[in-house]
Amino acid sequence: MTNSIQFTLVQETVAAVKSLYGADIPDNQITLQETRKEFEGQITIVTFPVTRFSKKSPEQTGMEIGEYLQQHIASISGYNVIKGFLNISLSDAYWISMLNDKISKPDFGQFAKNGKKLMVEYSSPNTNKPLHLGHIRNNLLGYSVAEILKAYGYDVVKANLVNDRGIHICKSMLAWQRFGNGETPESAGMKGDHLVGKYYVVFDKEYKKEIETLKAEGQSEEEAKKNAPLIKAAQTMLQQWEAGDEEVISLWKTMNGWVYAGFEATYKQLGVDFDKYYYESNTYLLGKDIIQEGLEKGVFFKKEDNSVWIDLTAEGLDEKLVLRGDGTSVYITQDLGTAQLKYDEFHMDESIYVVGNEQDYHFKVLFAILKKLGKSWAQGLFHLSYGMVDLPSGKMKSREGTVVDADDLMREMVDTAKERTEELGKTEGFEEDEKAQLYDMIGMGALKYFLLKVDPKKRLLFDPKESVDFQGHTGPFIQYTHARIKSVLRRASFDSAAATVVPSSFSPYERDLILALSNYPMVIESAAKEFSPAQLANYVYEVAKLYNKFYHEESILKAEQEDVKTFRLHLSAASVRIIAESMRMLGIDSPERM
Repeated sequence: MTNSIQFTLVQETVAAVKSLYGADIPDNQITLQETRKEFEGQITIVTFPVTRFSKKSPEQTGMEIGEYLQQHIASISGYNVIKGFLNISLSDAYWISMLNDKISKPDFGQFAKNGKKLMVEYSSPNTNKPLHLGHIRNNLLGYSVAEILKAYGYDVVKANLVNDRGIHICKSMLAWQRFGNGETPESAGMKGDHLVGKYYVVFDKEYKKEIETLKAEGQSEEEAKKNAPLIKAAQTMLQQWEAGDEEVISLWKTMNGWVYAGFEATYKQLGVDFDKYYYESNTYLLGKDIIQEGLEKGVFFKKEDNSVWIDLTAEGLDEKLVLRGDGTSVYITQDLGTAQLKYDEFHMDESIYVVGNEQDYHFKVLFAILKKLGKSWAQGLFHLSYGMVDLPSGKMKSREGTVVDADDLMREMVDTAKERTEELGKTEGFEEDEKAQLYDMIGMGALKYFLLKVDPKKRLLFDPKESVDFQGHTGPFIQYTHARIKSVLRRASFDSAAATVVPSSFSPYERDLILALSNYPMVIESAAKEFSPAQLANYVYEVAKLYNKFYHEESILKAEQEDVKTFRLHLSAASVRIIAESMRMLGIDSPERM
């Protein structure tokens, strides 16, 4: 356990059960939680599990353990029992020492390297269209999880598997060839990913026209979809690409180049990065050797048409095709090969795939196959499945009326931040370029925080206006708190290297804030183990809330005693460091002033 008082409480509670009731209870059966606000105390021990040894009521058991703990732990100043909950109060001296000796130290909350390597794969865009709202949640989750795991001591590789080949790419290429008149991102004044996405939509419109024409000539819808000249031409182009046709490959490289330039601009605005890119065009043939290996081991079987399958019914799944009868790959073939390639290159202990929950079944199958093949590293694979993001209807129109474009949404967020910030008059004395930087910081902070504060598994409703509320459970509220603390420290000309002091008076507001700050290492540990930025996001909001309460209730710069002022400045400096570092792990910048 990272927090020493909690470790001590568990150990001494185990000793209390042994001493009082002659029984051995494992550490993991001692449950600690934060004391509820309406009761006195800071840490609560749940006594229900101990009653089977004490043969007494939860209340009496709690009183006896509380008495034992107070005798054995000097930091305990008192205790009370409410039903099966033993509420422990720790002395003012303990909290003052916690700030001075631990939280104020620059290495508080820093974990040593644990010697393990982990890969986080996220983004995984298609090169036939720009990134959209779903990609934003994906990228923010992947980036933040990677940063939290780094902070927890892992060596982390951020990977992006780009889907840069296939029939969908050929559709954009063909439409540009037929209807583009040589248009380029420069001549159109468009980002490259938007231009290519435009031709994907053009293909769809022209394809539908052809279907209607064929239906009018007497073909069924199914026949018309197969026989439309455009889809046949796209299929031919894919075959030419796979055969290495120079002209098709040249066009593919040109249009993908436009898209990558567009993606990079979006990633930069979003504040995410990658250590390693994989491209489907390089990996789609991988996996066939693994299929052969599986056939030899008897993990796979062939059907009469020569197709290769695996039976996963014993795992609660079904039979799954892993190679077509004509020897061509399916998605799972490629994913098996790519998983092996990634392991061969990096030898990571764990690998996390950040992919939406519509792919839950696919990853169950992928991981089950790799385990059946005896891949030792398959035990370390994890699918971080996340829910969709919805927008309130009418709040924002997408370019095509269906999918919300990432660039449009980010632009709207910055505009909303500008509007709200100017309404509140928070930019007095700012130069124009400083204002622009601040609006960007607030708008992007609002977007990121709103999407990350919700448990990844849950579907969420994103309201752009609500997210830029300076008083709500939002990124801007935390950013404003950061700027407020920085202002206090500047006005005091405070040097964090100044000697810590024991104040002559100490308030409950200071104690509550120190208690929250002391939990910081445990929050990082829990967020890392659960792959959940939401835990860190909600924690930093609580810290900001408690700091504001302390700020409003206790004078800092005008404190009557110098020792109290110095102590409160140290508390402010520790708070701002933990807020900034928590926000950094969420990918959010914290302004120096607002």
